[in-house]
Amino acid sequence: MTWWCTGIRWSGGSPAIGWYGEGRGERTSPLAYGRPLAFAARGERHCLGVWRAGKRTACPTARAVPGRTGSAQCPECARLDRSFSVAADTNAADPRTYRVYLAWFGPGMVKVGITAEERGAARLLEQGAVTWTWLGRGPLMATRRTEELLRAALGVPDRIAYARKRAVRDRLPPAAERAGEVAELHARAAALPGWPDSLERLGREVTDHAGAFGLAGLPVATRVVTELLPGGTVAGLLAGAAGPDLHFADGLVVDTRLLAGWELTAPAADGASRGSRSGPGTDVPVAEIAPAGPAAEQDGLF
Repeated sequence: MTWWCTGIRWSGGSPAIGWYGEGRGERTSPLAYGRPLAFAARGERHCLGVWRAGKRTACPTARAVPGRTGSAQCPECARLDRSFSVAADTNAADPRTYRVYLAWFGPGMVKVGITAEERGAARLLEQGAVTWTWLGRGPLMATRRTEELLRAALGVPDRIAYARKRAVRDRLPPAAERAGEVAELHARAAALPGWPDSLERLGREVTDHAGAFGLAGLPVATRVVTELLPGGTVAGLLAGAAGPDLHFADGLVVDTRLLAGWELTAPAADGASRGSRSGPGTDVPVAEIAPAGPAAEQDGLF
């Protein structure tokens, strides 16, 4: 029975690798910082189907998907997924309570977003938010309107590329400085007129994920895996994780969205001796990570 990787999963503030086995459901393997982590890709990458209401529906054709895409879905399953999606604005009737949040990812990298209240801080961990706070709670459309209001008034973007986030994680300002920036933006947001009457405003309570992400011991990120290949291996010492990214002690970063859809196994004994293109024990395609300069960091903030 094959277990397919579903990428990183954040539960209780800790990271784990998720797995799906058709007919067996879902399971996870907890990750530990400071411990060796090694895996090899087997066969080809397959579509993981559609996840909805806490249940996965397998892809009816078990189609293969490209190794470089961040989504382990075939076009048909992706369309079905988006046909009933809050993020795609195709599920406006969702009766759940939602929350609006303010998230800080690095200098000049702030966004406003929404998440289902029942998910707690999981969405913030999944995005790699280093410091954040809630802004309000209420019905879906009220939180969506608030999100758009604050996004326009504060001049923050609707999304921030993971490449920008990972380029600055090893050189963030102190926690007090991060919290101060978030608190200032929370105060500006709270002072704005036009909030929907059905939205309950929430007081400032800043949370920091430096401990959950292992930021204190994070090395400079120098290389990022761009694709897994059949038989390709990744091996090293896991230093930390943030959002979908695994950070290894030698500066390698693995975006676990690229792992989703693969069957991952223990590497062959001679895996580290094969023609390495990215470091000891690793032989998959990588790209160099360029340092983020001041202009890039400030772009699109205010």
